[in-house]
Amino acid sequence: MVESKDLKWNDAGLVPAVVQDASSGEVLTLAYLSRESMARTQELGETVFYSRSRRTLWHKGETSGNTQKVVGMLADCDLDAVLVRVIPQGPACHTGANSCFFESIGGFEPAPPDSIGSILAGLEQLIAQREAERPEGSYTARLFNEGRKRIMQKVGEEGVETAIAGVGGSREEFISEASDLLFHLLVALREVGVSSQDLARELARRRLSGQPAR
Repeated sequence: MVESKDLKWNDAGLVPAVVQDASSGEVLTLAYLSRESMARTQELGETVFYSRSRRTLWHKGETSGNTQKVVGMLADCDLDAVLVRVIPQGPACHTGANSCFFESIGGFEPAPPDSIGSILAGLEQLIAQREAERPEGSYTARLFNEGRKRIMQKVGEEGVETAIAGVGGSREEFISEASDLLFHLLVALREVGVSSQDLARELARRRLSGQPAR
């Protein structure tokens, strides 16, 4: 087991900390820990970083409410970087995206996602961007501009269309309508301040508590 004193702190007394969602494995952000912020993190059980721009401790979510409960910390093989595994209570990025990593560089596009979780995480990030930036011509931005009532109306409409396709449509029609329903549900979740990870945690809680399968 590694102690804080064993880490190779840089000349500024810091180590980089990669923050990872413990449920999905998604990398959320890169921050820095000082010896003091490390101690505070261990004391509170929530991430406390050192802000290099403000030169002070930064308790993630202290003002926004988007805290990160720490469930594990790992040092790398050289003891000069830390992986912090967390259960996030809301988005990690100040833009409202789940992760701070969503901009491609130099023409390299992200690898195609290989799971529904990866796809939903990427879609949530895009929806968060559209809500924050409200670009002209964006359907998602228009939904947010029209407000909660319209967003919930669309969820209902897409639910009905999915059910109709399931009863009398083709397999392809059902897939298309179900995809539309998932997209509009993610927009609705964003509108009310809930993430897919909140749903995942609730479903996991039900499973662990022995609630009957539904």
